[in-house]
Amino acid sequence: MVTPKVYETLPAEERKLWHSHVFEVRSGMLIMPGPTAPGAQQVWEAAETAEMKEVVHLYGKVYHLWQTDRGDALPLGEPKLMTSFTEAGQFDFDKVVGDRDRRFGVDYKRKRDIRQEAVPEPKIHEDADHAWKQRRNSM
Repeated sequence: MVTPKVYETLPAEERKLWHSHVFEVRSGMLIMPGPTAPGAQQVWEAAETAEMKEVVHLYGKVYHLWQTDRGDALPLGEPKLMTSFTEAGQFDFDKVVGDRDRRFGVDYKRKRDIRQEAVPEPKIHEDADHAWKQRRNSM
């Protein structure tokens, strides 16, 4: 992940390979798994929210080496440039994030509500999230 200042120094074609974190953060999709000890969740949630105030501004570029959803026992094939979801409706949010919530004992709706107040929405650079813009334009 890089800051907007670093992101803006990249060539335009390179910037198109990076994604924003605004939707991930403000929707409650992005979490920092925390301790499960009684009473620790409230303190952790405050720390997580403070961190999300920083992450919401950052741009990311990620390569996946292992396609675990395919069931491969080892990382096979070429690394794949991935992106992140940038708006509701790009996947079954309630199912996928709801499943994650059950596994980690968190609630994205609570995180979303807290972050709507606590984490201001920054302006996203026009070159970011190009993969989704390209997909939308080809439909």
